[in-house]
Amino acid sequence: MKPSLDDLALLVSVARHRGFRRAAAEHGLSPSSLSERIRALEDGLGTRLLNRTTRSVSPTEAGEALIARVGGALEDLDLALAATGLPSDEPVGRLRINAPGAAEIALGPLIAPFLAAHPGVQLELVVDDGFTDVIGAGFDAGVRYGESLDKDMIAVPLGAPERFVLVAAPSLLERVGTPDSPEALAALPCIRMKLPGGVVVWEFEKDDRVIRIHPEGAFTVTDRILAARAAVDGLGFHATFSAWAEADIAAGRLVSLFEDWLPPFEGPFLYYPSRRHPPPALAAFVSWLRVRQRES
Repeated sequence: MKPSLDDLALLVSVARHRGFRRAAAEHGLSPSSLSERIRALEDGLGTRLLNRTTRSVSPTEAGEALIARVGGALEDLDLALAATGLPSDEPVGRLRINAPGAAEIALGPLIAPFLAAHPGVQLELVVDDGFTDVIGAGFDAGVRYGESLDKDMIAVPLGAPERFVLVAAPSLLERVGTPDSPEALAALPCIRMKLPGGVVVWEFEKDDRVIRIHPEGAFTVTDRILAARAAVDGLGFHATFSAWAEADIAAGRLVSLFEDWLPPFEGPFLYYPSRRHPPPALAAFVSWLRVRQRES
């Protein structure tokens, strides 16, 4: 028996949720009805796809292989169908995205070309460093770096790898000297960036060694522009994204230190819940991102 797309989507949903209850709610079915559909799928294929216990559900080896092959194809199909918001195939509607301030580096250059390609979409971007529950707060999608992604979300890369830099004004180095190791920063004046979760801890990594510094200094700030100005004025050492400091470094207003301790890391991801029939504006944005990535 050739399985239907709907039954394959049910299998993917059960595997993602590791159970029948949440998957059934996602598809408007009762858990018992969903279980029967999966059993019928297994009978039709002649193989068991899920291991079931009283506490958990997990794919068998055959189930993992099938899900790996069809999961992405089903997502692409849903996005393609959802993007047809008008008879002209031009999606319309509002797209609400929640993103941290640092997402400006990757997300900022995408906004104008996306809206030019999809004039029927209204994009609302809320900048928020507080790790809001974006789905609970009514957003269509969020932007996060990899370490902050929920595991049950679809994640699409927004851009190239990024990196931090540790910078200081020449006047500061003349006054306090150039530190010879990241550990020395603990006794030197630093500019402290404060986010809703607290003061940002500086992390350096080299040869499998990780050093974490809790910066101390006379100036604590929540705004990156004011922090950059304070760094140029020689108020303290400053850790920031390289894209935000490159102009000051090139002009000699700041000096970059410990570059071999600050390796690149993955850029941010657009993330959203996997569900059938995503909003047309979100589907259009994801499809546009994927085309852009293939062409780059």
